[in-house]
Amino acid sequence: MTVFAVEYVYAADSTEARNEARPAHREWTGTLAQDGAILASGPYGDGAGALLIFKAADEAGLNSILKQDPFAAAGVIAGIRITEWSPVTGVLAGLAA
Repeated sequence: MTVFAVEYVYAADSTEARNEARPAHREWTGTLAQDGAILASGPYGDGAGALLIFKAADEAGLNSILKQDPFAAAGVIAGIRITEWSPVTGVLAGLAA
C-alpha cells in the first residue's frame, strides 16, 4: 500500500454548497477512516481547501475513491493535487510499504 497526500482546493464562492454537502462528506470520510483508507483529513484554517492522507494500492485506485466524495458530486472542488508520500517520522511513519 502507498500513502498519498491529497490536497483539495475549494471552488470560489462554494461555501454554501460545501455546508450543504459537508454531512455526507464527513460520513464518507468517516467510513473510509474506519476501513483504514483515510489516515487523517481536515480543512485548512483559511477555508480555502483541505488535506486528506490516504492509504491506497495505487493512484488509479485512489482516484476511484475520490470520485465518490460527496464534495466532488457537489462540484465544490476546483482542484486536486495528489502526491505520493513516505512518512518517516511520527505516528504515520512506516505506513508506506
